[in-house]
Amino acid sequence: MSGLTYWAEHAWLPHVSGTVVEKDVLITVGPGGRIGHVTPDSGPCPPGAVRLGGLLLPGQANAHSHAFHRALRGNVQVGSGTFWTWRDTMYRFAGALDPDSYLDLATAVYAEMALAGITAVGEFHYLHHAPGGSRYEDPNAMGLALVEAANRAGIRITLLDTCYLSSGFGEEVTKPQLRFSDGDADAWAARADALKPTEHARIGAAVHSVRAVPADQLATVAHWAAMRKAPLHVHLSEQTAENDACLTAHGVTPTRLLADHGVLGPRTSAVHATHLTDEDIRLLGDSGTTICMCPTTERDLADGIGPARRLANSGCPVSLGSDSHAIIDPFEEARALELNERLRTRTRGHWTAHALLRAGTEDGHASLGWPEAGRIEAGALADFTAVALDSVRTAGPGPQLGAETAVFAATAADVRHVVVGGRHIVKDGVHQLVQDVPTALRNAITSLGT
Repeated sequence: MSGLTYWAEHAWLPHVSGTVVEKDVLITVGPGGRIGHVTPDSGPCPPGAVRLGGLLLPGQANAHSHAFHRALRGNVQVGSGTFWTWRDTMYRFAGALDPDSYLDLATAVYAEMALAGITAVGEFHYLHHAPGGSRYEDPNAMGLALVEAANRAGIRITLLDTCYLSSGFGEEVTKPQLRFSDGDADAWAARADALKPTEHARIGAAVHSVRAVPADQLATVAHWAAMRKAPLHVHLSEQTAENDACLTAHGVTPTRLLADHGVLGPRTSAVHATHLTDEDIRLLGDSGTTICMCPTTERDLADGIGPARRLANSGCPVSLGSDSHAIIDPFEEARALELNERLRTRTRGHWTAHALLRAGTEDGHASLGWPEAGRIEAGALADFTAVALDSVRTAGPGPQLGAETAVFAATAADVRHVVVGGRHIVKDGVHQLVQDVPTALRNAITSLGT
């Protein structure tokens, strides 16, 4: 979409001395939905330009999503239990979905993301087949439903097609997991080969976890991603039980196992990375592997606080995800990195607001295979979101502290405008493509009947 001009009251822009907040920023959209020109201090909003009040940020990248987990919100927060008891409930909801109901649910979930300022999602997709493992007429029907859902919601998607072959080390998949499995990594690769990128969708790969993909098949998934120069994601050491089982089965940690089979590297993102040894941190940093932290899910499931600061210091880029969608709020995910470190260390100042915004924008997009997004500069994709600076949460000292206000005060409720590829998909807090997102969510979840 080209020929549009936006005017931002304030915008967070790259600068030779670092990212800064500028005022009266004029942004033109050129061919291919990319930014043509960015002009700070342009004066008042000119006639014909679309005014975006508040603080304009690059669109947020949700680097780790399981769309169907949104149906669990409010169902799994009551009482006690562990990750493993939570998983039993998750399986019940997974078993109720088919391509049509998943299209409805994911469209509503991605619309909720858009309302929160998210312009790109990494969907960690392993719900491939019908209950019991039988194949749909199109073996990728469920994945294609997710791609279409993102299209209907107006956001970009990286479909991280996930290899899931076993229930544990040396164990067959259980009945609820039959629909996750292709049988072996070669069959997974053959099915994934049929998935093709579109203007709004890119295709990546994922290893569900070291417990779900046998060690001798890890390299097949890594090779598939490498040949296509595609993103490769993996759940890593979310639970101590996974670490213990890996040590028993292989005599090494999950991180070492992944390193030994060629899974780590600059195109790889390790999700959670909660329980790591010093050697694990070194391996991840030396390989340039991105770490995707999902703080609201990690705290909801009582997983623990991952060593995000140490990983960043070791050389790992950091991205952010909402994972199980206990809430969908990229600003909460960002500030939780800093606040979690404060709780752990009882000191402040581990992350700057600018670093946290980069995790949710530029580094998140790069981890999803969209390196041309996540910045408001000429040539980048015209994906941005405007956050109110005059709400009861953000009203305060002024725009010179805009980055700090966005990270440490704003919530998803403060998002007023969202633009993707120059297309204005959220205006004044209202989604322009999905009518009545709360009703769409309620209807989609209720239809599952669980």
